[in-house]
Amino acid sequence: MTLAMIQALIPLGLRAVEEALQQEVTAFAGARYARQGGTPGVVRWGQQAGSIFLTDQKLPIMVPRVRDQVARSEVPLATYATLQTPRALDTGLFRRVLGGILCREYEAAAEAVPEAFGLAKSSVSRRFVRASASARALRQLHERRHDDAEWLVLLLDGKTFASDQMVIALGVTTAGDKRILGMVQTATENKRVCAAFLRELQERGFQATDDLLVVLDGAKGLRAAVREAYGDVPVQRCQWHKRENVVSYLTKPLQVVWRRNLQAAYAHTSYADAKRALQRLVRELTTINASAARSLEEGLEETLTLHRLGVVAELGTSFKTTNLIESVMARVEAKTRRVDRWRTSDQKWRWCAAASMQIEQQFRKVKGCKKLGLLQQALKRKLHRVSSTAA
Repeated sequence: MTLAMIQALIPLGLRAVEEALQQEVTAFAGARYARQGGTPGVVRWGQQAGSIFLTDQKLPIMVPRVRDQVARSEVPLATYATLQTPRALDTGLFRRVLGGILCREYEAAAEAVPEAFGLAKSSVSRRFVRASASARALRQLHERRHDDAEWLVLLLDGKTFASDQMVIALGVTTAGDKRILGMVQTATENKRVCAAFLRELQERGFQATDDLLVVLDGAKGLRAAVREAYGDVPVQRCQWHKRENVVSYLTKPLQVVWRRNLQAAYAHTSYADAKRALQRLVRELTTINASAARSLEEGLEETLTLHRLGVVAELGTSFKTTNLIESVMARVEAKTRRVDRWRTSDQKWRWCAAASMQIEQQFRKVKGCKKLGLLQQALKRKLHRVSSTAA
């Protein structure tokens, strides 16, 4: 229990240390690129690999260097020296920090982190406290309501962190705005966990009606969860994933040819033409690789949902694949790649939530947002309802 508490707070502790080191460097050498401030003759001198103790845990860290050019000697950093020896664990303090997080008193918990690792509270700026993932990202992601907008599209996908999946939900409004709705941690993209997650989104105001399109990569667990939570809503299967699943059964020379064939079939804007072309490819594949043919047939109808709705030409770029949410996943990965060991569930939640909320601030409207009215009208008419055959 004690080790778990320490590990849960290590990312916050490292951020506090980095902040304190940078403030000490600024006090000695002035602000970066500034010609005034700091002690005359004292300059920044790069950085070097080092290590510190957060309680009794030794951790690697890059340490900034400062040099006194007059004395021709390096200026030691008091913060770094303070953290060179292990210190006794104040269990009560750690429980208070974690208790603050659990009780949603995030800012108070964040303020206690420096003290928990032996840093003076005054050595960490208010910016660190305010930017704390626990203080802002988790609270905003898991508590905000979604009944303040009219939703038109829901995208679901999973990202692997260590041995677990973090399934993320991305919503698109009728105005074309994107929002990260929430996330759930699960061993696999299984039906029970994901269905409960979708119902929780409904409780927070994300209401699924017949006017909703769901975009998935083809994972059977996610598809079953959508059916259980939302009923017979239209589902667009990702054409990119379908194509790659099919060609994975073929030899490499054939993969190039069949990627092109499948792409040409999906490029038809008419539902009848696209389906006719795909059925012809199924017949051709049967003589080459029966497994590839069966893969193409499975869920084929749901890869043509936008075709059936009559909006693939206008909105295919945004919704015929899961690229919108894959892009979010890639950016989350880029922001969390420094973590080479995921120790606890809480750590995964904090890092993913903080990265996701930061990414969301940079969102733009979806491509073709001015044409979303066509999709909404098509869903309302129910003239091209997507078949709910097995996915």
